[in-house]
Amino acid sequence: MLIVTCVKQVPDTTQVKVDPITGTLIREGVPFIINPFDTHALEESLRLKEKYGFRVAVISMGPPNTEVTLRKALSLGADEVILLSDRAFGGADTLATSMVLAEAIKKLGQKEEVAIVVCGRQTIDGDTAQVGPGIATRLGYSQLTLVDRIENVDMQAKKIRVRRKLEGRHEVVEATIPAMIAVVREINRPRYPTVPMRLLAEDAPVILWNNKVMGLREETIGLKGSATQVRKIFSPERERGEIIGDGISKPEEAARLLTDKLMEKGLLWKKIKR
Repeated sequence: MLIVTCVKQVPDTTQVKVDPITGTLIREGVPFIINPFDTHALEESLRLKEKYGFRVAVISMGPPNTEVTLRKALSLGADEVILLSDRAFGGADTLATSMVLAEAIKKLGQKEEVAIVVCGRQTIDGDTAQVGPGIATRLGYSQLTLVDRIENVDMQAKKIRVRRKLEGRHEVVEATIPAMIAVVREINRPRYPTVPMRLLAEDAPVILWNNKVMGLREETIGLKGSATQVRKIFSPERERGEIIGDGISKPEEAARLLTDKLMEKGLLWKKIKR
């Protein structure tokens, strides 16, 4: 019985800059990391493996250097990793991405029954939270999002019970397996790889599936299969603020002037007594 974990290699957004002329991300010199939400998805998959005896397969769609991310998954305890990489997959939006991932999961399911697909809630580069639900929709799986606890998995009854973190409250939901769950960061604390596991991961195979292996129609994948395209990425221009009280040296006078200005703009609803 198989758990499939979807991970993505993303640029470290704390160091990403935008080219002001071309409106594209400057990728040179920017380090890549495992999408933080996906580290929690992988950790939860490994915990399910330890508790219920599942095998864990990790899949990722991306360029060849995504192999680094997949080897990290192996060092943490994944049983199998698959890189979905082909120029035909490039430029995909969430619609085309979920297509490739769903078809890869179907292919895995041909040799071993897939019980659960685990995704991170969203990626830090796109922030759409659409890929996990897109996979579930394409596969006809139960769909459980915002999961912060997996309470029980009953393979005999084909049921999974989880807790969802909603605004100001929690919700406990039971669904039929196979299911896709999208987890939030609060679900766990990811482990670190041991030195022996790191060494084993260096020599372990990373399986490559390109579109010759997948056999998908090009009009359904990559840029051609995308319903949306990013026209431009830009940082919003910051308007110059208004300078008030230039030359005032006493804090009391500066505070009084600032209070009057805020009241004038309607940002203070009640006048402060002086």
